[in-house]
Amino acid sequence: MIETVHVPLGERAYDVRIGEGLLGRAGVEIAPLLRRPKVAIVTDKNVAAAHLATVQAALQAEGITCEALILPAGESTKCWAEFSRTVEWLLEQKIERSDVVIALGGGVIGDLVGFAAAVLRRGVRFVQMPTSLLAQVDSSVGGKTGINAPQGKNLIGAFHQPVLVLADITALGTLTPRDFLAGCGEVVKYGLLGDAAFFDWLELHGPEMAAGDTAARAYAVRRSVEMKAEIVVRDETEQGDRALLNLGHTFCHALESATGYSDRLLHGEGVAIGCALAFELSARLGLCAQEDPSRVRAHLAVMGMKTDLSDIAGDLPDAATLLELMGQDKKVVDGQLRFILARGIGQAFVTADVPKEAVLALLEDRLAHR
Repeated sequence: MIETVHVPLGERAYDVRIGEGLLGRAGVEIAPLLRRPKVAIVTDKNVAAAHLATVQAALQAEGITCEALILPAGESTKCWAEFSRTVEWLLEQKIERSDVVIALGGGVIGDLVGFAAAVLRRGVRFVQMPTSLLAQVDSSVGGKTGINAPQGKNLIGAFHQPVLVLADITALGTLTPRDFLAGCGEVVKYGLLGDAAFFDWLELHGPEMAAGDTAARAYAVRRSVEMKAEIVVRDETEQGDRALLNLGHTFCHALESATGYSDRLLHGEGVAIGCALAFELSARLGLCAQEDPSRVRAHLAVMGMKTDLSDIAGDLPDAATLLELMGQDKKVVDGQLRFILARGIGQAFVTADVPKEAVLALLEDRLAHR
């Protein structure tokens, strides 16, 4: 069964299609969008090996010609060099403003290709085909695109909505257990930020979702996309409510920077740890019950996910350095760092009223437990 979540953004509205076998239906799904039967696909080495032939065959079956650019896999691809390479390749393919570019891959490919589409000829249309859980539930929806800078993650980019998202649940079966669980970090985030009932569901059904239950995976993706779409429609360019989607990310981005955007810490793993830290900080500030951070960590542990700084291999900087790295976060306004904290499970809010001493003390405590 294929389900559709509509993202109603006026002239930029689009559908997120969720179900099994969507990559094999790519031609049928995309053909109505095309003004001429030609597309360009950008993917990475790992995803190309698993899925590119399926997508190409599906497009060719509908008479759509396609060329593909295969980039290296990994977070380090979200850089100026690969971005420039992608834009110049698209120009070489003579992609016009009326054409469609396909981002086939996880969050790295989706972010980079979306940004390339945003600036190419001042904006060409693109389709997201997210193949990782993290990309399906989060980065493929909402139009935030970009690349990393030496100063921090996602600091260079643009808002550019896709014209279609095809989230093929079958593709999740090709992920390594670690990559799937990293995506679960973003899934858990949705329950924690605004839907306590969804977090209850995850506590019950999360293990079967991780074990491969297709129905559970489809529900988790659909509910996450529904929640993200609701928030994006209220606040497309992150002036207010959309910042809630960054629950856990202030800590996460600092940890990713500290680990060199490497395989030491995947983005979703950082989000999971960041959510646990955000709830711990909330409890220390008297905002939520002491049981809440324990409940968050218990669920992460049951799922086999990373829960704390002690789960990150190798050395980490001291607390003061981590706090300094948080200062490069995009949520900084007038030099004031904003945190997403919580009054309970499903009750997140944005605040700048967080004493630095409290953050420093939390980081020092967690580092001491490594």
